[in-house]
Amino acid sequence: MPTAVIVDAIRTPMGRGKPGGSLSEVHPTDLMAAVLTAIVQRNRLDPGAVDDIVVGCVSQIGEQAANPGRTGWLAAGFPEHVPSTTIQRMCGSSQQAVHFAAQGVMAGAYDIVIAAGVESMSRVPMGSNRIGKDPYGPHFNARYAPGLVGQGISAELVAARWGLTRQDMDAYAARSHQRAAAADFSSEIVSVMTPGGPVEKDETIRPQTTPETLSGLQPAFQNPELGARFPEIRWGVTAGNSSQITDGAAAVLITSEDTANRLGLTPRARFVGFDVIGDDPLLMLTAPIPATRRVLRKSNIDLDAIGHIEVNEAFASVPLAWQKELGAGDERLNPAGGAIALGHPLGASGARLLTTMLNAMQRSGARYGLQTMCEAGGMANATIIERL
Repeated sequence: MPTAVIVDAIRTPMGRGKPGGSLSEVHPTDLMAAVLTAIVQRNRLDPGAVDDIVVGCVSQIGEQAANPGRTGWLAAGFPEHVPSTTIQRMCGSSQQAVHFAAQGVMAGAYDIVIAAGVESMSRVPMGSNRIGKDPYGPHFNARYAPGLVGQGISAELVAARWGLTRQDMDAYAARSHQRAAAADFSSEIVSVMTPGGPVEKDETIRPQTTPETLSGLQPAFQNPELGARFPEIRWGVTAGNSSQITDGAAAVLITSEDTANRLGLTPRARFVGFDVIGDDPLLMLTAPIPATRRVLRKSNIDLDAIGHIEVNEAFASVPLAWQKELGAGDERLNPAGGAIALGHPLGASGARLLTTMLNAMQRSGARYGLQTMCEAGGMANATIIERL
């Protein structure tokens, strides 16, 4: 079986996902083109040799409706014969894109493939692909009566089940900003040209954030009706201890080890294990826990051997609950901050986490890295890589 390796991983800066954000005037096709152009050029890759572009995107409607990997590739001026597909596994879409790309290499279907993700949340708002529609249908609704809840309420339920206080979540959120402010992202960020000029740095990190400043924010999802249904909720989830709405894109160049050697490319990591799993759709955000246990078992690796861990910070309660269950120390968990500080551009987040993890592992010397993220509907992907 061919060995799938990561040759490179890059991302755009993270822009605030609202009008006036640094990337809000950039079409998502052009965000995609920016990372595809950069990853081809900085690896001196023949674009015509790429077998496929596998892209994650959640809200595939409006400006993101026309297969953004394909439109981004063509917008970059690359050969028309290279195909692309766009997949949707909610927040884990581009992590799943990475899985499919690497598994295609391991199966012998690809020699060179780019896995990527994009989401312009300022231009294509979250949930805009289901406005006014019931995506569930009568049989699903009957099974889960009296009904599922939004992710914010799920985050509250996770906090209640694992005994996480508002203070715990605010302290974690402040740490995310502080770690991101201290991190060096220069090797992973590529410049994006906007009508206002080039954007080269994240605009989402707030280094001045403290638990005290966060404590003044009101609960974001407080609802008397749901409070009566779930009396265990203590209403501690706020905008400050949740991920930010963000615009961005990321791309990962994956090849077989033999192909990398033939082309004179230097593999930076190899794939060790993959998992994807479902869990309770009401709690929704808990699947990273069983996904982690299963990918470790599949890979025959103990958690103590993992030097860098990325658990997506959709809400502070997610990595905190994961940590309570798995017991990993603070120093290994999201050491460069996470989505609370950097934002969560839905379809791009999986590739962004992998990009940040790979570059951080090279700085720290960590051998193994684990990435996992919760996904709407109660799912999670998990990936283990080994630095080379």
